[in-house]
Amino acid sequence: MLFEKAGQPLRKAELPVPRPAVGQVLIRVRACAVCRTDLHVVDGELPQPKLPLIPGHEIVGIVEAKGEGTERFEIGDRVGIPWLGWTCGECSYCLWGRENLCDKARFTGYTIDGGYADYTVADQRFCFPIPDFYGDGEAAPLLCAGLIGYRSLVKAGDGKRLGIYGFGAAAHIVAQVARYQNREIYAFTRPGDKAAAKFALELGAVWAGDSNELPPVKLNSAIIFAPVGDLVPQAYAPLTRGASSFAAASI
Repeated sequence: MLFEKAGQPLRKAELPVPRPAVGQVLIRVRACAVCRTDLHVVDGELPQPKLPLIPGHEIVGIVEAKGEGTERFEIGDRVGIPWLGWTCGECSYCLWGRENLCDKARFTGYTIDGGYADYTVADQRFCFPIPDFYGDGEAAPLLCAGLIGYRSLVKAGDGKRLGIYGFGAAAHIVAQVARYQNREIYAFTRPGDKAAAKFALELGAVWAGDSNELPPVKLNSAIIFAPVGDLVPQAYAPLTRGASSFAAASI
């Protein structure tokens, strides 16, 4: 499915199967989830996408062929392909393990063709082996929402009481991980969004309320998933002294 111009529907097209270059794998796509970022790209809210573009960056598929120098995977392996698709490996950010900040970074389904196709190619360095106990559809959202959520959870520290602002795709996954770790979840939703609050409680949150409310207890850390700047000072208000807070947007 090709994206050619902002505001226009994706167009079905027949294209040659891509060939993997040095260090790349050819993937036969088995599942590709839809992310909010895909909608931002198609709506023209993210500037300068590759055009024409095959969107999609929550990809699960099977390795069909390998380019020269590809050693991480074998033919038949099931792998996942995330948003971050390539970095230079030489700048200070890459050398510090913060390659997501690389100025030359390329992104799957945005500046690199993605997974809304039968086949795609990907840099072996940015592919993940997918365990057998996940189905294709179950694993696909973990390649973006899952990654964002888990990275945020790690950076938020190991405090017992965790506040989560914006209860969407990433938040609902990380909430389940946090509950598995025996943490208490306090969910903050858009004012009046009773459905999101109910969903949070069903997933094990001990409290759910509007983002402009204070929880019944002080919190040890907070994660912000909603891209709303006004939430930053609000998220600090219920925190104990010395608590950690980490803000994460949809990209």
